Amino acid sequence: MAVGSRPLVPSRLAPGGIAAHAPRRTPTTVVGAYIALTKPRIIELLLITTIPTMVLAEKGWPSTWLVVVTLIGGTLAAGGASAVNMYVDRDIDALMDRTKNRPLVVGIIAPRNALIFALSLLALSFVVLWAGANLLAALLAIGAAAFYIGIYTLWLKRTSRQNIVIGGAAGAMPVLVGWAAVTDSVGWEPVVLFVAMFLWTPPHSWALAVKYADDYTAADVPMLPSVATMDHVVMQMKLYTAGLVVSTLVLWPVAGLGLIYGITAVVLGAIFIGGTFALGRNPTPNASMRLFGYSITYVTLLFGSMMLDVFVEHGF
Repeated sequence: MAVGSRPLVPSRLAPGGIAAHAPRRTPTTVVGAYIALTKPRIIELLLITTIPTMVLAEKGWPSTWLVVVTLIGGTLAAGGASAVNMYVDRDIDALMDRTKNRPLVVGIIAPRNALIFALSLLALSFVVLWAGANLLAALLAIGAAAFYIGIYTLWLKRTSRQNIVIGGAAGAMPVLVGWAAVTDSVGWEPVVLFVAMFLWTPPHSWALAVKYADDYTAADVPMLPSVATMDHVVMQMKLYTAGLVVSTLVLWPVAGLGLIYGITAVVLGAIFIGGTFALGRNPTPNASMRLFGYSITYVTLLFGSMMLDVFVEHGF
């Protein structure tokens, strides 16, 4: 429930005939259930940021073998962390429409088996990255997983409205992993990219949470849209999005990028900021999901433009 007001927006059928986003389908096979534990959609987004960062670090295309190893290691780390998250959150997942069909909730996989699977992925991730890339990349990947599990899942998610803000640091780590895999170091470029992804996470996540505010209320998870007024949520989204756009423009000179990246960052950023204002004027589930969808497009095009810029400037 929004503080001092009615619920922000319903996630079921709303006035005006706005239908809810249907719950995820229950996996039909054990293999499918184990795959679902890794949250593949999140992994896809993390990998979108890793490859362009590796290209930026190399100033061209890195060793294909190194790219493959880094993607495999990153996938294993993110998948393992997500599986632990599902293991820990299986009680509240059962209370939310959006997550009630997850494998551990419906009983396709036993919790003990899910935990063994998750820890095995994390261990394998460390080995793959250490052997195929370097120790720094392996430590950064495992550090991100540990942060997601320990700081976000076990502590902040159920106790603080800043849960996704601080916890978002884990989702920003792949840029550091990708850079470290190529250079065995961390420089200003990946730090600025880390800041950008850190600032991107709150408006991205809150756009989804606006739609599912009553789900979070039912599970007693203090995601901002379920515990604050819509005006406050939108103001926070505007602030973080503005910070995001500034950080992407800082990267322009820091990384020595050209007009392809710079113009793309300006245009995409202006659209993103405009989207937060549009949500404030029309705070409905459909509007929040449009912004959520755009936030993914934003990252994809921004990092794609960065990679294209490097190729144009330095060659493939």
